[in-house]
Parts: sequence; C-alpha cells; structure tokens
Amino acid sequence: MATFVLVPGAWKGSWAFEAVVPLLERAGHTVHALTLTGLRPDDGPAAVAAANLDTHADDVLRLLDRHRVTGATLVGHSYAGMVIAAAADRADGRIARLVHLDAYVPRDGESCWSSTNDHFRDVFATGASATGYAVAPPGSGGDPRRRPHPLASFLQSVRLTGAFDRVPRREFVHCSGWEDRTPFKGLRARLLADPGWRVHDLPTGHDAMHEAPEAVAALLLGD
Repeated sequence: MATFVLVPGAWKGSWAFEAVVPLLERAGHTVHALTLTGLRPDDGPAAVAAANLDTHADDVLRLLDRHRVTGATLVGHSYAGMVIAAAADRADGRIARLVHLDAYVPRDGESCWSSTNDHFRDVFATGASATGYAVAPPGSGGDPRRRPHPLASFLQSVRLTGAFDRVPRREFVHCSGWEDRTPFKGLRARLLADPGWRVHDLPTGHDAMHEAPEAVAALLLGD
C-alpha cells in the first residue's frame, strides 16, 4: 500500500483534498493532507510574513520525519508543485513518486513568479498590495476557508541539486478546462518531450479535486 502526502496550492489548506482523501483511504492507502505554514486557521500575520518556499518544503519534510515515511507519493496542486519539487530534492531518497496536479514543475533557480503568466503575476501583486507580504485570495464567492497566502513563497527561487530528477516516477496532470488562463500549456509541451515524465490530461478546470475527485483518485491509484 502507498503513502500519499497531499499538498494544496495557494490560499488553501488540507480541506482542498477533502473529496479525494476518502477515495484513497477506501482503497487501503495511508493519506496525509497538509496545511502549509501561514495558511493554518491559527496562523497570525507574523507566520504569514515569515513563510517562504523553504518553509513549505520543510513542512513536508517534517511530516515525513514525524510519520517515518519512506516510499512516499507526493501530490502537489498548483503552487505546491514548487513545494513538492523542493521537498523531494531534500528528502534523501524517501520519495517514490511525484504527481504535479496542474502544478508548476520548476527547474533549478525558477520561482512560482518566474514560472507563471502575466495574469497570475497581476493576481499576486494586486493581492499583496494591502500588506506587502500576504496575497489575498483572488475573486469573490470562493470557498470561505481560503486564506491570504505568503507572498515570499511565490517569489523565492527553488534550489535543486538533481535529486528531484532522480525520483523514480514523475507525473504531470494537465487540466485543460481553463485554457484562457492556465500558465501550464508550455509546461505540458516541455514534459511531453521528456521521457522521464508521464503526462495525463483531465478535461476539468484548475480545481480538479473538487470538480472530478473520482477522476483524480483514479489517476493517483493508477499503475
């Protein structure tokens, strides 16, 4: 049986995977869904201001240490593709599989800011204008559990030693139902040309975990 570590994207917590977790557990797997530092309900302004990409990678590594996990499957949605890449690079071979669920797949020196498109750079800059350190959730009418996201985590460049590229199984899931705004079209083309990656397509919007939890679970449970 596998151990899944599910890491949510920007503005969200472990609740982002609430429809997927029971499907994986029903299949007999161990599942840990994370809420990253600065996104927890009791995190104050100081925690949000101080959190960056390294902080979030350390959140993943502490979970692996606490539960003595080896052979883990890390699943990162959206921004969390940066997080699972950084964590896998530092995990000393404890990661068996990476699944970037409509998520960034960075190369050494890249950041979420440098990897995204102009639409999301505007979202980040506009959202941080009130405080200078916390990016407010975009739009209106979204899930009320969303919280301001640490700006520093979007800006910090990832440092990869090459261990990330040695994870035995690496997968990218492209959600094709938001072609007008997705920053991942070029990434999909890049990974399709890379024999080290498997690329899957889902005809959903960005939040596939909510739109199609059964399809997401089926991909995660697939061989």
